[in-house]
Amino acid sequence: MAESSTAERTTSKQRQRGRTLQRVFKRVLWVVVGAGVVAGVVVTAMPKPVGVERQAVARGELLVTIDEDGKTRVKDRYVVSAPLSGNLGRIELRAGDEVKQGEVLARLVPLRAPLLDARSRSQTEAQVAAALASTQQVKAQIERARAALEYAKSEAARYDKLFKQNAVSQMELDRAMLEKRARTAEMTSAEFGAKVAAHELRMARAALGRYDEKESTESLTIPSPISGLVLKVIQQSEGVVQAGTPLIEIGDPKALEIVVDVLTSDAVHITPGSPATIEEWGGPSLQAAVRTIEPSAFTRLSALGVEEQRVNAVVDLTAPYDDWSKLGDGYRVEARIEIFRTNDVLTIPLSAMFRHDGNWAVFIDDGGVAKLRAIQVGRRNDTVAEVASGLAEGDVVIVHPSDNVIEGVKLEPL
Repeated sequence: MAESSTAERTTSKQRQRGRTLQRVFKRVLWVVVGAGVVAGVVVTAMPKPVGVERQAVARGELLVTIDEDGKTRVKDRYVVSAPLSGNLGRIELRAGDEVKQGEVLARLVPLRAPLLDARSRSQTEAQVAAALASTQQVKAQIERARAALEYAKSEAARYDKLFKQNAVSQMELDRAMLEKRARTAEMTSAEFGAKVAAHELRMARAALGRYDEKESTESLTIPSPISGLVLKVIQQSEGVVQAGTPLIEIGDPKALEIVVDVLTSDAVHITPGSPATIEEWGGPSLQAAVRTIEPSAFTRLSALGVEEQRVNAVVDLTAPYDDWSKLGDGYRVEARIEIFRTNDVLTIPLSAMFRHDGNWAVFIDDGGVAKLRAIQVGRRNDTVAEVASGLAEGDVVIVHPSDNVIEGVKLEPL
């Protein structure tokens, strides 16, 4: 009995010891799980490094240009016009034809008589009839004047002979001589009257369209003022033209210039002689130079509908003619006009810059941590900007910083 009681007490102690170990194990397990949860929360709450693209600030070349569309045009363009009103013969020349100085471009012939309505024709026919009658009347007057003159001459000769014989007085001789002069003047007047009547008859017949005379061969030729190519034929068909009517345009396509309209705020930075590059015309890039800036600006609507003040910059090609021989009048090109160039300047990418508190700023990589840095910039182009102050050579800036890049955040390269 004693041995049995002792065995039971031993078993009870073992069971109690096992339950105690279980309770301790559970407590340790909960402590470990809690510590793991707390560690996970702490790790989750800690900021992660932000992947960024970086670039070192370095010294290099900076080229600033003004990029605008332009259009070619012939320097010396001649618009040949009709010097007089007349009937233009058909122009056989075509655009692109070569002409020499003095070569005939067009011909003008006199205008034909206009058509008459019934009333005007009746009036004109009456004028013709009146002119015919006047002609016949003048002929009769000439015959009468001729007869009177012959009689006056014979009388003057007879009185002169009698005067020499002292048969008549001096007064009678003078009267005969006066009659002769009067009849001579009358004959001359009648002859002038015949010419006037004939002229009026011709005018009346011409107005009636019955001017029975060979068609006039008179014509006016219009010569070419220069040697060059025909740029445009404005009036090609035969027809009546008035004085000053444009007929044909002539120019020398080898003497091309390029007109580039730029903003007036950009034009003040362009000087005559500024280098330029001509691109996007269908061939290789061409070297050129600015010749002048036109003195008068104009207003033009932009693609967004905003009014802009612009002015023309005239650019001359300096490349050999063989390089741009296929360029013609009115072709579209793209011009890059150089306004600033240097080979030793501190530059950063434009994509690294942003506005902060009204100034330019960048983020730099300071030992793997983002630091905000205010900077001042000078000249810039489409890709880089000149650093005036705020950065030194070798500083590493963050390119294309996202919203996750803030002051103090850790960085890692992409």
